[in-house]
Amino acid sequence: MKKQLNLFFLALGFFSRIPMPAWVEYSPQLLNRSSRYYTLVGWLLGALVAGVFVAASQLFSTSISIWLAMVFSLLLTGVFHEDGLADTADGFGGAFAREKKLLIMKDSRIGSYGAAALVMALLGKYVLLAETSAIALSLLIAYALSRTLAASLIFTLPYVADEDSSKSKPLANNQSRTDFFILVITAAPIFVLLHWQTTCVIIVALLVLRQLITRYFLRQIGGYTGDCLGAAQQVSELVIYAVLIVSTQFTPGFLL
Repeated sequence: MKKQLNLFFLALGFFSRIPMPAWVEYSPQLLNRSSRYYTLVGWLLGALVAGVFVAASQLFSTSISIWLAMVFSLLLTGVFHEDGLADTADGFGGAFAREKKLLIMKDSRIGSYGAAALVMALLGKYVLLAETSAIALSLLIAYALSRTLAASLIFTLPYVADEDSSKSKPLANNQSRTDFFILVITAAPIFVLLHWQTTCVIIVALLVLRQLITRYFLRQIGGYTGDCLGAAQQVSELVIYAVLIVSTQFTPGFLL
């Protein structure tokens, strides 16, 4: 149990600014294995952000509460995934050659493509959340499942970045089937939280999206980088919000 808790806290520390206990052991190999708990980390982060929204809504309007929850989310994760989205947009939009794309993605400066992608993503989250009928629940589900999709790419795509300088170097190794099984099975609470029809629509939508993202990344750079995983998480989060909005219009009983 302590070994598994160690892996969980490594995953939590990698994807958030939450301090890890002093007893947690680190090594690139352990961090590599911690990918199995990325979905669980998503549930926890989603619960914290949803909690901020619920607390803020006791004092402020819905729009202000959403904004406060988004600000808290950025602070909680250190803008980790958003940075990946911006770098990916800059790289893919700013060059044609694969090597040039990867070089641009390593640049810490943000370009016009990255700025546009970041603004539209943040604006999209705000607008979509404002349209959902269950904001806290939507946050919880989107945070978990978007990380499931992003992390699943590690298991099927080749890693193409320079391992000596990449921030996701420990994730470049092959994962085990056990890691993948735990990653996916920990998304199961969605079957309890949502109407079964809505759950099926979300799963199908994410499977289609994953296929599209896979083909896109392969065509652009022949695999994935850490920035690509951040971009995949951001895009899938937006898609989940959109699917939940559509589902409430056609599914009688959004919740069980």
